[in-house]
Amino acid sequence: MVSKAKVQYVCSECGFESAKWYGKCPGCGQWNCMEEELRTASVKKTLPTASEITGIRSFSRPVGINEINSSEEERYHTGLSELDRVLGGGIVKGSLILISGDPGIGKSTILLQICEYLGQSYRILYVSGEESGRQIKLRAARLGVTSNNLYIMTETDLQYILEQIRSTKPDLVMIDSIQTMNHTELSSSPGSITQVRECTNAVMQVAKALDIPTILVGHVNKDGAIAGPKVLEHIVDAVLYFEGDRHMSYRILRAVKNRYGSTNEIGVFDMGEQGLREVDNPSMALLSGRPKQVSGTCVTCVMEGSRPILAEIQGLATTTGFGNPRRMATGFDYNRMSLLLAVLEKRAGYYFSNLDAYINVVGGLRLDEPATDLAVAMALVSSLKDVPISDNAILFGEIGLAGEIRSVNHMEARITEAARLGFQKCIVPYHNFKQISQHFDDMQIIGVKQIREAFEAAID
Repeated sequence: MVSKAKVQYVCSECGFESAKWYGKCPGCGQWNCMEEELRTASVKKTLPTASEITGIRSFSRPVGINEINSSEEERYHTGLSELDRVLGGGIVKGSLILISGDPGIGKSTILLQICEYLGQSYRILYVSGEESGRQIKLRAARLGVTSNNLYIMTETDLQYILEQIRSTKPDLVMIDSIQTMNHTELSSSPGSITQVRECTNAVMQVAKALDIPTILVGHVNKDGAIAGPKVLEHIVDAVLYFEGDRHMSYRILRAVKNRYGSTNEIGVFDMGEQGLREVDNPSMALLSGRPKQVSGTCVTCVMEGSRPILAEIQGLATTTGFGNPRRMATGFDYNRMSLLLAVLEKRAGYYFSNLDAYINVVGGLRLDEPATDLAVAMALVSSLKDVPISDNAILFGEIGLAGEIRSVNHMEARITEAARLGFQKCIVPYHNFKQISQHFDDMQIIGVKQIREAFEAAID
């Protein structure tokens, strides 16, 4: 007897299931994200459990916390220090890592590059559901990957892939991409919410049962989020995002979740013909080509984890040709920019109400730290007045709604990085200025309380 098909509507953002369609998801509140799926009423065999994978049935028992071995986890070094930094020191055995990013940004490239280094000591299984073996071979030849321990498998049947992993027991597994994997016992098509969720869960069981680290490649949707339900990020141990414009050379690898390390670290890479190259000095790379004695440009320092990075902020204020002035921000939060413009008008007397205002962070870097407020404001004021900020000046500080310059953290680390790159004037919040205990040679440090005071100090 053929079982009847049941229609379900599943949210592509949070995985909420409903028997009827909604324009707005009741679970997460997103619009136009309910997708139709057909499910049969008959009960099918579930995905393999950990005991079926290993062939051993085991049960856990309660253990005192002092009895648990807390020794350092063994990690595989990837040969890329920037990637190791983001992962917290390397790839942990048995971990499940998800790498996501825009198409063409370098996800498959970085996987093949680390295969050359890891292949010297470990056996690697690279599973591709998007490319043929010949295509992978051509890219590997371009990147100089010739390891004898790298095994390529072009397959989309998840059950067959899991069987190969169980029989060969490689030291590392890479799956490119999880959206192309298909479990034949599920009625939905590959790439659907159910397929992505259940396939990831099955891969996770294999990785934990056999203690094999596994790296998954995930696609992103038009909003930049991982394609598939949000629960996909909860299954894996680490989620890494590639950021940056694929038409530009610089790539930033950021961890948004990491059970084995910090989520504040970033890795900076330069994309070239030979693949991704590590950028050991991101500050110098991001400041290369900076114009001299030009209004509307300012340098600040942001903290990405334990690493201070100098970034150039460009501002432009010009007469509007429309009824309402236009605002645009690239690499900076649009709402924060609007707040700063309001403070500049109300508290400092710099009027932008009839001007178009633009902000751009050079190099594809995205600034989310409040310490960049002062540099953004000074770039806009410099463009408004057509007066350049001093080339050897660097500014950082948070701006409050009263127009005051508020203190920021990691002050001495920021000043040290600025001094190392040759800056001679550092404009900081007054409260930080009183607390600086370290002496900096050839560095003039100025403490300011208000926006106008900061601008006068920056242009001298």
